[in-house]
Amino acid sequence: MTPLFTETLDAYVDAHATPLEPLLRENYEATHASLSTPQMIAGPVLGRLLRFLVAMLAPRLVLEIGTFSGYSALAMAGGLPPEGRIVTCELSPERAEFAQGYFDRSPWGDRIDLRVGPALDTVTALDGPFDFVFIDADKDGYPGYYEAVVPKLSPRGVIAVDNTLYGGDVAEPMDDGDRGMAAFNAHVQADERTENVLLSVRDGVTLIRRAGEPGRPL
Repeated sequence: MTPLFTETLDAYVDAHATPLEPLLRENYEATHASLSTPQMIAGPVLGRLLRFLVAMLAPRLVLEIGTFSGYSALAMAGGLPPEGRIVTCELSPERAEFAQGYFDRSPWGDRIDLRVGPALDTVTALDGPFDFVFIDADKDGYPGYYEAVVPKLSPRGVIAVDNTLYGGDVAEPMDDGDRGMAAFNAHVQADERTENVLLSVRDGVTLIRRAGEPGRPL
């Protein structure tokens, strides 16, 4: 994937997002020091956006598909109302153990329920409704995750999907990864059940909600 931002602009954008808690900074640094593919972490700008969305929506139930090192779950947990909770799904036991260590140290550890295993199994087992869903896992799985969560979305519910610009390559797909994400974006765009907007935040974040539901905060 081709970077959408220069390093200088990346640093500028990061510097102009209100910092999250020191524990998240520690998690960010430890992720880069300890885990493979650390670029998968949400990071400070997306973390702050997720905190904004959760704080505005005041969700009772948040579903995250793709825990990775726990950064995004921690970012969202800090915006939860008192009765809110997060169910976060991670396939890798190693990554789950890393994330759980940070959840246990955070003020919101009792609000984060980490499920290890295939995310679709977890979604199937949950009744919902989901008030906020963050999808940031294997890209081939995006269509299946989307189809699994839309029927369980609350009337006010919002889905956020990460990496939907795919380094900018979705505009002129060259390989299977590019074409797969472009196909997912086209699927969402054509779905009459929902309405969506693709934001050029970092690697692209698509926000989705049910169609014909006026007056919901975004």
